[in-house]
Amino acid sequence: MSGGIVEPPRTFLAVVRRLGPGLIVAGSIVGSGELIATTKVGAESGFVLLWLILIGCVIKVFTQVELGRSAVVRGVTALQSLDELPGPRLRAGWAVWLWVAMTLLTLAQQGGIIGGVGQALAMTQPLTDAGAQFHELQEELVNLQVQLALNPLAVEAVETAARMQALRSQLAVIGPVHDEAIWATLLALPTSVILVVGRFALIQMLATIFVVAFTLVTMLTVVMLQLDPVWAIRSTDLVEGLSFQLPSTSSGSGASSSIATALAAFGIIGVGAAELVMYPYWCIEKGYARMAGAADGTSAWRERARGWMRVLQCDAWLSAVVYTFATVAFFLLGAAVLGRVGLNPENENLVRTLAQMYAPVFGTWATPVFLVGAFAVLYSTFFVASAGLARIAADCVIVLRLAPDTAAARLRYTRVFCGALPIVSLLVFVWVRAPAQLVLAGGVAQALMLPVLGFAALWSRYRRTDAGLTPGKLWDALLWLSCLGFLIAGVWAVVSHIG
Repeated sequence: MSGGIVEPPRTFLAVVRRLGPGLIVAGSIVGSGELIATTKVGAESGFVLLWLILIGCVIKVFTQVELGRSAVVRGVTALQSLDELPGPRLRAGWAVWLWVAMTLLTLAQQGGIIGGVGQALAMTQPLTDAGAQFHELQEELVNLQVQLALNPLAVEAVETAARMQALRSQLAVIGPVHDEAIWATLLALPTSVILVVGRFALIQMLATIFVVAFTLVTMLTVVMLQLDPVWAIRSTDLVEGLSFQLPSTSSGSGASSSIATALAAFGIIGVGAAELVMYPYWCIEKGYARMAGAADGTSAWRERARGWMRVLQCDAWLSAVVYTFATVAFFLLGAAVLGRVGLNPENENLVRTLAQMYAPVFGTWATPVFLVGAFAVLYSTFFVASAGLARIAADCVIVLRLAPDTAAARLRYTRVFCGALPIVSLLVFVWVRAPAQLVLAGGVAQALMLPVLGFAALWSRYRRTDAGLTPGKLWDALLWLSCLGFLIAGVWAVVSHIG
């Protein structure tokens, strides 16, 4: 971007014209976390964990803004903030190395996302005869499962169950098909090229279009679901979801599974750990730090910094509204449809199962509508998250002192990672071929990273913030509450998945 110091906007419309980083983050959020992880929580636990979904969306914004404050006020990136934390060092601080470990699993999550896109395209256009037969049998199997769940006492129930077993046997004989991997490859390769030559404006435009379109369709589906008493979401369902309960232990391992899924979802819904780290980079690239000017401690600089912080806060909270509505809509669909008929999105049946959420409203059009939306949202997530991870990875090379801290080196390594990371994610999917599990693995890693980011936000707030730019006591209290939630999520992750 050209130019230097710019006075912050004063009117509402002027502020709106300066927004962008939050929408880019929303573009990477409203995807795997909502479409896969959140609906899976609803499918496994019903409405009971709605409270956790809401908290997971709102609580992280305070830490997001605090990390963004370091970018605007001091011009430092998220990894540079992590590198400042006290503790052991090996070329870089311990928190930077934890980020590296989290990113390796985040690439697995990216693999799950591109795998989901590949599934959607393979269902739309199979590339092999085996693939066409496989998806045809899967479609019949899922439809029969829904019929049996809705009418378990019907006269045809026994015949339906027998036919379902026969279909499973036929699918086992066909074995794994590779259409989705081929489609994923055909997408990942050009994505690398687009990201290498792409610019901020292109990413912002694509993310905004993709997010808005499918979010509106999903919210419309939830509203129209109320017209059918079989699927309508009742007030008792919402009361149950907001009662701060956990799934009943009477279901045994099923309750443990839904809690574990919810934990993974908590790590990636709303602003996940990966997006918290990405956000300051997009703020810097948008120009907030440059336009505020160097931190010289003068009253003029502080006034500009406060103005650009107001823009950042509007940006963060607007994106929070977008992804909270989207997250809740996906959760309610998962609980109201998939949870009631006992369908759980898994592996090779992931996309087809998710499409059933739209069947009560769109009927035979449900699958085409969903496939278009799933492609748009998941690919948007893959595209935007790859772009963000590439920028952080380039910064990591500099923080580790493997390259000089120059604009030329940063640009060079950003392009290298833009080209490489989509291919690495693709290879992970081709190797594992379990998109739902890959997405949840990334969620667990991000849940483990959340307490570290909370600590970084508090350290920045109390040790690095200019005295003239400190927030009020209410903000501080909410920031502490946010970090406490991160600590609980991190401990819960250790107990549930490591202990």
